Amino acid sequence: MEASQPNHVLSTLGNKSGRSFIFPLDGMYQYYQHSLPEYEILKGEEVPMPYHQLLVHANDMTPTLERFHNDKIWIRPEARYLDGNFYFREVILFLEHSLKPVEYGAIVIHLELYPEAAKEAILEARIPLGTLMQQFAIPHYSQPVGYFKIFADGLISQRLHMPDNTILYGRRNALLNMNNQSLAEIVEILPSNEIFIHDPLV
Repeated sequence: MEASQPNHVLSTLGNKSGRSFIFPLDGMYQYYQHSLPEYEILKGEEVPMPYHQLLVHANDMTPTLERFHNDKIWIRPEARYLDGNFYFREVILFLEHSLKPVEYGAIVIHLELYPEAAKEAILEARIPLGTLMQQFAIPHYSQPVGYFKIFADGLISQRLHMPDNTILYGRRNALLNMNNQSLAEIVEILPSNEIFIHDPLV
């Protein structure tokens, strides 16, 4: 869906000090007028396997998941909102062959820092941002802000095809350019162990 109420989604964009640990997921929940599910901030060493190897690193998430699942990943946008150079979207990352969801994400992308061709590809919302960063050779680095476990509510459960109250793990991450400017701010949540149990690489 196209978001129509920017204050519900991007109300804290101009005030980094006012952002919560789980930004921009909280903005997405404000848009849907839902309460945030319960979550707990974790240290990296507290994230259990196999989530640890997929979350606790300074790499882009998309290529990490593609290597793990040995499959190409695409995105399906669930909500999008564009306000000048701020582009918010709620997305599902899914495997090309099985169509299994392998990540639920909320992201704010700072479009003014991308070349025009990359910006157009981002707005098409088909290819994950991490893949586009590689395709357009955009110098950047990943800077995880922290990690958490979260109890899946009805919204996340529906997106990831999980039962309600399933314990999931995720991270808040920032993508920065070589001038330390924020290219994107992301919350990345992985599905439960079921996707890993049935994965041929595990």
